[in-house]
Amino acid sequence: MIALATLPQAVVFDMDGLMLDSERALLGCLAQAGSVAGHDLPEDFLLSLIGSSDAMTRQAIAGRVGAAAVDALLRDSYARYDGIVAAGVPHRPGIIELLDTLATHGIPRAVATSTRRPLALRKLETAGLLRYFEHVATSSDVAHPKPAPDIYLLAARELGVDPAQCLALEDSPTGVRAALAAGMHVIQIPDLLMPDEGVRALGHRIAGSLHEVRKLLQPLWTLPA
Repeated sequence: MIALATLPQAVVFDMDGLMLDSERALLGCLAQAGSVAGHDLPEDFLLSLIGSSDAMTRQAIAGRVGAAAVDALLRDSYARYDGIVAAGVPHRPGIIELLDTLATHGIPRAVATSTRRPLALRKLETAGLLRYFEHVATSSDVAHPKPAPDIYLLAARELGVDPAQCLALEDSPTGVRAALAAGMHVIQIPDLLMPDEGVRALGHRIAGSLHEVRKLLQPLWTLPA
């Protein structure tokens, strides 16, 4: 494993599919709601929604089931998902260890998520992660969602750190493109959606887990300032 060359001045985290095992849960709720309503939402279509904003997800589903049916389907799926959020969405492996390590070494941390602010804060709070972050940047706070760089640029601005000195952690190709467009260093930790050749050609680092990310950072703590 090749270590990173320099210690980032801040780390910016995606939320869904990166810190929380929420992509799997939400796509399952969409599939269940679609089935109840008599709509076929195949796996490849559901996977294509990963990393999308709420508005983009709504538009894609409306294109599949029709504008007249989309509101009821989303209402049902979000009601199912609310129960999961209230109980605390399960963590992705290694997230607590990584956050604890960054906190111990005083590395500032922010969230950059396509989820809207009220739901993002509720998910982070019920999962016990909100306390780890100085700032949370959401799709509610910017004009353009991922893959535009706006959310990542906002997170860097709120932290007071040049984007070029930030490390972004992402699971989805959409998020990777957003973080790279913001000028950040990026490590992708894929969850449900594996990077294809086009994504790999972007030139960012790809890791197998958040445990691996922590190991990549480990040698940097001992480097001279």
